Amino acid sequence: MPYFDTASAAPLHPVARQALQASLDEGWADPARLYREGRRARLLLDAAREAAAEAVGCRPDELVFTPSGTHAVHTGVAGALAGRRRVGAHLVVSAVEHSSVLHAAEAHEAAGGTVARVPVDRAGAVSASGYASALDASTALACLQSANHEVGTVQPVAEVAEVCAAAGVPLLVDAAQSLGWGPVEGGWSVLTASAHKWGGPAGVGLLAVRKGVRFSPQFPSDERESGRSPGFVNLPAVVAAAASLRAVRAEAEAEAARLRTLVDRIRRRVARLVPDVEVVGDPERRLPHLVTFSCLYVDGETLLHELDRAGYSVSSGSSCTSSTLTPSHVLRAMGVLSEGNVRVSLPPGTTAQEVNGFLEVLPGVVAGVRATLGVGAPPAEAPVSDALEIDALGLRCPQPVIELARAIGTVPVGGTVTVLSDDEVARLDIPAWCTMRGHTYVGEAPRPAGVAYTVRRRV
Repeated sequence: MPYFDTASAAPLHPVARQALQASLDEGWADPARLYREGRRARLLLDAAREAAAEAVGCRPDELVFTPSGTHAVHTGVAGALAGRRRVGAHLVVSAVEHSSVLHAAEAHEAAGGTVARVPVDRAGAVSASGYASALDASTALACLQSANHEVGTVQPVAEVAEVCAAAGVPLLVDAAQSLGWGPVEGGWSVLTASAHKWGGPAGVGLLAVRKGVRFSPQFPSDERESGRSPGFVNLPAVVAAAASLRAVRAEAEAEAARLRTLVDRIRRRVARLVPDVEVVGDPERRLPHLVTFSCLYVDGETLLHELDRAGYSVSSGSSCTSSTLTPSHVLRAMGVLSEGNVRVSLPPGTTAQEVNGFLEVLPGVVAGVRATLGVGAPPAEAPVSDALEIDALGLRCPQPVIELARAIGTVPVGGTVTVLSDDEVARLDIPAWCTMRGHTYVGEAPRPAGVAYTVRRRV
């Protein structure tokens, strides 16, 4: 069964498995002790730190291991903010950061700090000028992911780092999605990553803090990991994480070229094979293994279940797969379609036959889901009104958009259709539908129950 969700968690790399098994026998003792077993464990820990630091592009004494990537992010954000508290309490993040960064930002706001969220373009990329506008004299820290976890867009880290350096502001980079493909370019100050994203074991994060960056850990510390991640490290997992990072980086150039070809095939053929689909994310500046697309008139949760039944494990940023019934913050910030969203992230070793099989199955699966929802070609009807209002209260994604598509042909060109909906997803998907179908999104207005979204027919 092809597994196409390596952006969530990559399968354990064979080198990680070998290193884990070997270090379970050799690395069980306390590396802080001076007896033979402790010295042996210390040698393993030092070697792992050196290997990880080489891959990151920092000094070994600048890098510590943490219990997870999220722990590394929270520690990095809190420590950097506290280290510069005399400067101010202003934090700058992008609107599409991983939830771990956004949760840290929310905690900072709750404690009395301020947060600026830099917008992105329709491809999901920030601009250096956007960061320049958000920085001020009280900015203590800026955060930017190296590449987006949902759509694969690679961010201009080097350019943003230059802007931050000119303002004297440290930049924290979340490199979880990209570190396995190569080092992060630019003058970053703090970097975080997570081993299970590149084929290491879960439960190992990396936190690198450059020398000279003011940093104050915000929890009781001990003598381990430079006082930045207290407690006994999971040494076998750390060794496996470092070994697998070195291994995937040795294979990265060739594997990236091969997977990029397969992803390009998906990007091209999905748009041809599946009607009413939007491929999102930057087509060029992107991770080599990841592609995301959204299908109109499709329930995302049902689509993922049907693909799973067909033998393909994929993920989604669609609101329809969330218990909150709200759009992904990434897709919302980009202003793209969220319904029927599918993220395909190929693991190393994926074959052309597996990708071709997915492309053969996908059109039928989408068509089947649409048929279940009663979606078909809208009937040709003579216009019956210049303005029509549809009551879609209580209907959930993607039904409000389906009702809009059915009704648009019943008004003349220049006429309007207003959809009354209490589904938060409509605020994103109705404008996105207009962009895809060539109609004009007039705007929204609150009603006693729900929100009225008005569309003007143009074709």
